[in-house]
Amino acid sequence: MRAIDLHTHSNNSDGTFTVKELMDYAYKKDLAAIALTDHDTVKGLDEAISYAEKHCPGLEVIPGVEVSTVNEGKDCHIVGLYINHHDEAFLNRLKELHDVRERRNVEIAANLHNIAGFDFTYEDVQKEFPGAVITRAHFAKYLLDKGYVGSWQEAFDRYIGEGKPCFVPPNRIDPETGVRYILDAGGVPVLAHPILYHLSDEKLEALVSRLKDAGLIGIEAIYSTYDSRDERQIKDLAKKYDLLISGGSDFHGKNKPKIDLGSGMGKLFIPEDLLDAIKAARG
Repeated sequence: MRAIDLHTHSNNSDGTFTVKELMDYAYKKDLAAIALTDHDTVKGLDEAISYAEKHCPGLEVIPGVEVSTVNEGKDCHIVGLYINHHDEAFLNRLKELHDVRERRNVEIAANLHNIAGFDFTYEDVQKEFPGAVITRAHFAKYLLDKGYVGSWQEAFDRYIGEGKPCFVPPNRIDPETGVRYILDAGGVPVLAHPILYHLSDEKLEALVSRLKDAGLIGIEAIYSTYDSRDERQIKDLAKKYDLLISGGSDFHGKNKPKIDLGSGMGKLFIPEDLLDAIKAARG
C-alpha cells in the first residue's frame, strides 16, 4: 500500500518549497496523494492540481487549507480537506483571516523595532517573501538572514515566541467557526496535531467534544512528532467521538528540516486507504 500525506505547506505560506517543487517531490517519493494545506490561503491549489495532472501521473492532489484559530488564547489549527477552493464566500472568509494576520504582523514588526531595536519595517519583511502569507516563521528567517539572531529557534526564544517581549497574541476566530467555514466550503474539517496544544487529557477531550458538536469530521491521529502513546490517545478519541483518522507530516521544507514529506521523522506512514472514508465525508 502506498503512502499519502494530508498536511503539507508550500512557500505560499511558511514552507520553503514552491508548489511545483512540492509536487515533484511527492511524485519522487511515490505518494498516492498529497494535500496542500497552506495557512489561511488556497493560492497554490490551482497550480498544484494542474501541474500534477501534467507531470505527476498517479499522484492525487487534494485541495486543502489550514485555518488558524484560537482556543482559550492559544493557537488551534483546523485542516480542511477536499474544500471547494473557488467558493466565493470561503475566499472572502480567508481574506478576513489574512487581514487579521496582517494587522498582527504589523504589530510584531513594530515591537521588533521599538522593543528589540532592530532597524527594519514590516514592508522589508514582505519584500523578502513576495506573495507569501507571512507568519512568525518568516520573521524568524528574516532575523536569521539579516544577522539579528544566530538561529531560527533563537528568534522565537528571545523575541517572538509566546510570552517573549515582541510576541503579539493572535486575535483569531474560534475553532468552531473554523470548522463551520470548512464545512460551508464542502470540505472535511480535521483537528490538526492536537498533541501539540499541550492540553491536559481532560481539556483535550473537552475540545474534541465541542468541535464534534460543531461538525468536526476528522482528527490528525498520525503525525510526524507523535510517539506511540500519542497516536494511541488520539485514535482512542477518534473512536469515542466517531471521528475519521487523518494524518500528515506537516512538511515545511527547510523550515522544519527534521521532518520529511510523507515519512516525517523517519517512522511516519499514512496509508492511502484512509482516503476512502474522507472522500465519502465530503460535502
